[in-house]
Amino acid sequence: MADTVKASQTVIKKYANRRLYHTGTSTYVTLEDLATMVQNGEDFVVYDARTGDDITRSVLTQIIFEQENKAGAENLLPVAFLRQLIRFYGDSMRTMVPSFLEFSMANFAKDQDGLREKFAHSFGPAAFQNAIEQQVRANMNFFGDAMKMFTGFAPPNAGVPAPTAPASYGGGELDDLKRQMLEMQQRLEALAKK
Repeated sequence: MADTVKASQTVIKKYANRRLYHTGTSTYVTLEDLATMVQNGEDFVVYDARTGDDITRSVLTQIIFEQENKAGAENLLPVAFLRQLIRFYGDSMRTMVPSFLEFSMANFAKDQDGLREKFAHSFGPAAFQNAIEQQVRANMNFFGDAMKMFTGFAPPNAGVPAPTAPASYGGGELDDLKRQMLEMQQRLEALAKK
């Protein structure tokens, strides 16, 4: 447990009674406190106090769940996104999803200051929404380009059947993978147009 903790990380221990213990301050904390730590850029790792297992991912997911269910709060995750995310759990493309999401969020965070500046120089909330939509489209175009590198396909055209792999590739699993990648690219492009 301790040997995997970076010097800059705070250790939080979760006990069987669901209490979270901040080892740096020797105090109990809540999920809300952990959310504030994340928002302030503080890095932490959460361990199950009994087993020593790293449960950071499940605690962060729990924070997202709590934030999405706050009374009066605006939801951050659209239903269509949540449904698509769930679909990826059973899809062969799921190994690419974490890297894409991490890259997209890093780009969005990097460009956040630019988006705020555009908003400050504009009048009305519609300008900010347009800036966000432009960023989403840029991310979707990047993902489409990445998909083309993996598949070798040109962008799909409406009403045109998907290209098939040359006979030299064989068939079966490779064709299925290419078809699934193309379908995902089409779905992402459809989402970007909304």
